[in-house]
Amino acid sequence: MKRLAALVCSSTLAAAIMLGGTAMAASKGLIGISMPTKSSARWIADGANLVKSLEQKGYKTDLQYADDDIPNQLAQVENMITKGSKILVIAAIDGTTLSNALKQAHDSGIKVIAYDRLIRNSPNVDYYTTFDNFQVGVLQGGYIEKALGLKDGKGPFNIELFGGSPDDNNAYFFYNGAMSVLQPYIDKGKLVIQSKQFGMDKVSTLRWDGATAQSRMDNLLSAYYTNKRVDAVLSPYDGLSIGIISSLKGVGYGSGSQPMPVITGQDCEVPSVKAILRGDQTSSIFKDTRDLAKVTAGMIDALMSGGKVEVNDAKTYNNGVKVVPSYLLKPVVVDKSNWKAVLVDSGYYKESQIK
Repeated sequence: MKRLAALVCSSTLAAAIMLGGTAMAASKGLIGISMPTKSSARWIADGANLVKSLEQKGYKTDLQYADDDIPNQLAQVENMITKGSKILVIAAIDGTTLSNALKQAHDSGIKVIAYDRLIRNSPNVDYYTTFDNFQVGVLQGGYIEKALGLKDGKGPFNIELFGGSPDDNNAYFFYNGAMSVLQPYIDKGKLVIQSKQFGMDKVSTLRWDGATAQSRMDNLLSAYYTNKRVDAVLSPYDGLSIGIISSLKGVGYGSGSQPMPVITGQDCEVPSVKAILRGDQTSSIFKDTRDLAKVTAGMIDALMSGGKVEVNDAKTYNNGVKVVPSYLLKPVVVDKSNWKAVLVDSGYYKESQIK
């Protein structure tokens, strides 16, 4: 009986330890992750990478996609607060519409990390993790500069400009970064915008919608290019580039007598990498979302443990109410010359996904 009692006590103690270990792991808390849409492969990858990074650190996650619907995202964020999330990671659809929910989070002691899209006009955004978005634009504009030989004095060339969604703060950084390179050539007449459409108020594309970009390119071609050639198109995102390419091919670009213009992009989505290999798109910008997820998870760990949160920019991102402490990662240009080294050799894609 004594041996049996000892065995029972031992088993009970072991069970308690196991339960304690589980409780300890679970006590790291629930992290709410709000992503804008599943229509872009990029956001699907972001969500999956965040969940993986956080679960490896012992957190539970609540990942929600809002289908690019603002009221839906607001409801999902409010639900995450109600469910007891310790920290919210939010890639906002519209960076101006979550103020009331963020105040509710703040009042509940919940920290908020804006993920890749800055949340504007709220004091209740604690940190921001993203890529150097101005540099993304610089790389896009620089690619056009190099591909057309503008530094060598070549030109004039015809160019049309596309911007991202006007409710996404990043879109302005992308555009301004590109124009910091291109504007001097426009001023000198080496780059000519036949439509005279420039500035984000004229060239933005709501919700980053490829069909909208295609329709606008159709209109530009019919109105300004019946007897002229488009030599370059500044596109800030692969999803827009695909629509622009469809429009151009519809009027004969991509044939032997009418080669495709220089067309930029961003996110290295699989269809666009394939388009680069075909010669339809010229370049894209790679932003390794695995690294962004790791940085964000590390920030969460520091917040939860009371440690020092690592940032590398404390001056660039003013959301209209405050400068949000940020961590910026470096973007990389991808084209035919380096796609395999950057995308496949790094393990981001399998070569079979591209070819």
